[in-house]
Amino acid sequence: MKKPAHILVIRLSALGDVAMAVPILRALTRQYPDTKITLLTRPFFKPLFADIPQVDVFPVDLKNRHKGFAGLIRLFRDLKKHRFDAVADLHQVLRSMILDFLFWLSGTAIKPIHKGRLDKKRLTRPKNKVWKQLKTTHQRYAEVFEKLGLGLTLDRNALLPKKPTDQLLTKLKIDTSKKLIGIAPFAIFPAKTYPKDLMLEVIRLLDKSENYTMLLFGAANEVDALSFFLNNTNNTHNIAGKLTFAEELELISGLDLMLSMDSGNAHLAANFGVETITLWGVTHPFAGFYPYGQPLENALFSDRACYPQIPTSVFGKTVPKGYENCMRSIDPMLIFDKIVKVLK
Repeated sequence: MKKPAHILVIRLSALGDVAMAVPILRALTRQYPDTKITLLTRPFFKPLFADIPQVDVFPVDLKNRHKGFAGLIRLFRDLKKHRFDAVADLHQVLRSMILDFLFWLSGTAIKPIHKGRLDKKRLTRPKNKVWKQLKTTHQRYAEVFEKLGLGLTLDRNALLPKKPTDQLLTKLKIDTSKKLIGIAPFAIFPAKTYPKDLMLEVIRLLDKSENYTMLLFGAANEVDALSFFLNNTNNTHNIAGKLTFAEELELISGLDLMLSMDSGNAHLAANFGVETITLWGVTHPFAGFYPYGQPLENALFSDRACYPQIPTSVFGKTVPKGYENCMRSIDPMLIFDKIVKVLK
């Protein structure tokens, strides 16, 4: 088929899923420099794509102009003015499927993602699991463009360029003589969030070594919760709520290492090639949501000998009785040793 010159890409949420589209669109625009991308996503995510010149973000307004079914029709009309050659649906939810149908009626080529729901169900069911690595979300995204005649090579060239961070670090009064470690201790679901007391122990071990400066990342509404991790530490800074999202990305790009749950911050750091250590509770990388380009040995898991139903779900919603504290099986000293080893 003829290669499309202008593609509408749909990926509305969530942070981690949108962040995983970054290396794909970076690879696409580098390998097909004449291809223009318009990305339909939430306004907040626009800074993620600021360093990909051929990508224009179309900010969806789900609270007002594009709210409800009438708003969806209005959104289609707003988008149709851009004269797309094809639609790449990386989301495949009801809202995007309605848009797909409307574009199909208008004669535009549509290629949706295949999410592999059956394979994921087999992987996460309590018994008779099919225990194998599934396609990664990055691979599934890339397949959509392959169906449009745009085959992709995914390698380190898909990483975002790192940004200068001197001014930000000065603004935040952060000691730059030590290795910078970002720590994102929270996730949406409790069963994939490392216990606070154990994470504090990890931070104290890092602080005691006097080799590292720790930066705590989180949402603006998590400022107070993050302050817990400052107890009896000298080299830890809570930056939540102090920076814009664009500034946070700039700061993340300059880290030596990111310690994160199976959550969005892991993908943000990995997109810049930052060494990223992830902690896994009831989820598992086999479901396909591992940070881009990171070695699997950078993942630390809850003990499957004690919790054999892991992964219990793709996103961490399903928590069998007795699995609430599965992440306590990850020893803080194991995390500390892994950080020291990676940073050597």
